[in-house]
Amino acid sequence: MSLQSFGFFGFLLVVAVVYLYLPQRLQSVFLLGASWVFYALAMPAMLPVTIAVAVFTYLCGRGLAAWGGVHKTAALRLGVGGLLAILAFFKYNGAFAADGGWQAVAMPLGISFYTFAAISYLIDAARGDCEVETSFIDFALFLNFFATVTQGPICRAGALLPQLKAEHRFDAARTVQALRLLALGLFKLVAVSDVLGLLVDEVFPHYGSYGGPMLVLAAVFYTFQLYFNFSGYSEVARAVGLLLGLTLPENFKTPFFATNFSGFWSRWHISFSSWLQDYLFMPLAWADVSGVTHGRLTRLPAEVCVFTVFFVSGFWHGNTLPFVVWGLLQACYRLGEELLHRRLGKPKKKAPARVQWAKRAGVFALWCVSMVFFRVGSSPAAAPLTVGDAFRYLGGCFLNWAPARFAAELYAAASNGFYANAIMVAAYYAFTVLVLALAFYLDARRAFAFKNKPAEICLAKEKHRWAVYYALVIALLIGYIIQSGGFGSSGFGMYAGF
Repeated sequence: MSLQSFGFFGFLLVVAVVYLYLPQRLQSVFLLGASWVFYALAMPAMLPVTIAVAVFTYLCGRGLAAWGGVHKTAALRLGVGGLLAILAFFKYNGAFAADGGWQAVAMPLGISFYTFAAISYLIDAARGDCEVETSFIDFALFLNFFATVTQGPICRAGALLPQLKAEHRFDAARTVQALRLLALGLFKLVAVSDVLGLLVDEVFPHYGSYGGPMLVLAAVFYTFQLYFNFSGYSEVARAVGLLLGLTLPENFKTPFFATNFSGFWSRWHISFSSWLQDYLFMPLAWADVSGVTHGRLTRLPAEVCVFTVFFVSGFWHGNTLPFVVWGLLQACYRLGEELLHRRLGKPKKKAPARVQWAKRAGVFALWCVSMVFFRVGSSPAAAPLTVGDAFRYLGGCFLNWAPARFAAELYAAASNGFYANAIMVAAYYAFTVLVLALAFYLDARRAFAFKNKPAEICLAKEKHRWAVYYALVIALLIGYIIQSGGFGSSGFGMYAGF
C-alpha cells in the first residue's frame, strides 16, 4: 500500500496504538507481523523472498559469530555474494527472458534497499562495528520494518537494532514532531511530486510533439518530481519511526542548494551515497592491488574508485541502459569537478553570492540533463523509451522556441489529460507555482537559516509556523483533489485503496 494512501493512515493508526501499549516483550513480534502484513498487501507473491533474505542473512551473521579465521571470512563472502546474486537475479533476469530463455520474474518491492541493509549488517558485524544479532525477530524487523522496506532509507544495524530492543511508549512531544514531519512529507509527495508528475507523464511519452521550452519545463518538473517524491517518502518514513519511538536516518538535506557535485551527493539520498562511500569506495581505495598489477600499483587511483562507485550506482537504480548512462554522467560530473579543482585550485569558501548562485545553477542544469536519462529508464514496459530517445529529447530542447507555440503547448499538455477547461488548466499551473514556491521556501530556510537541521526541528522554529502548517495541509488536500479528476486517474480511489 502507498504511504500516501488513506488505507495506510488507518493501518498506521492501528499499528501505533497497539504497539505503544503492548508489553515490551511483544512489541517487536507485533511490529514484525504488521510489517509482513504491510508487505503482503503491497506484493503478496514476493513476501516469501523478503522473509528468505532475512533468514539467509541472519544465518550468515550467526556463522560470523560462531566461526573464526577462514571460516568467518567464508561466511562473510557467502553472505555478501549470496545477497548480491539474489539482487542481480531479480533486477536483471528480465533481460534474459526477453531472449526467450525463460519467463521474467518480477522484482520484489524494495529488494534494492533491504539487500543493501543486509550487506552492511554482515560487513559491520565482521568488522566488529556492530554485534551479531541473536534474535531472529529483531533482525527480521530491522530488514523488513514497514516504513523502510519498500523505499528506504537504508538503515544501519548498529543504529536501528538497539532501538528495536528498547521499550517504546507514547510521548506527546515526539508525536507532535512526527505529525509535523508527516505533514511535510505528504505535502511533498501529494501536492508537489504527484501533481508535477501529471504533466511529466503527458510530455515525456510524446516528446516529439513538443517544442524546446516545453521539453525543458518537463525535464525541470521531473527533476523536482523525483526529488520531492524521494525526500517526501523519506520524511514520511521518518515520521512513522518517530510515532513508534524510532529514529531513522535523514536521507535528503536541501541538495539543490549545493554549489558542487561533491556537496550535492553529500545531501542527496544520503543513506545510499554513504553506503557506497563506506562499503564500496573505501574498500576499493584501500585495497592492495600490487598482486594484480605486478607491483606497478599498490592502490587504485581515486579517479578509478569514484568512477566505479557511480557506475555501480547506475546499475543499482535500474536494469536498463539509460540508467547506466545516468551513472556514467554522474561519474563524469564528479571527476570533471575534481580535475577542475586540481587545475584551477579549490574554490574559495566565501565566494560572492552571485558566484555561489551561478554554481548552484550550473549543478542544477547538469543534474536536469542526467534526469532525462533517469526518466527514460523509468518509462513503463508497455511504452519503453531508449537511450536514443533521451538524446533526441535533449536535442529537441534547442528547437522551436516560439513563444506562441510554447503557450499553446502549455495549454495542450494540461488539457489533453487533465480538465479540458481553460480555468482548470490555469488553476493547475497556478497551483504548481505556489506549491513549488512553498517547498523551496522551506528548503531555503532549512539550508540557510537553520544550517540543515532536521526538517521537523526547522518547522517547529519557523516564525510563522502555524501559517506554514495550514498551508501544507490545505495544499495537500488540493493535491488529492486535483488528481481525482484527470490525467487518466481513477479518482480518489487511487489513494483510498491499498
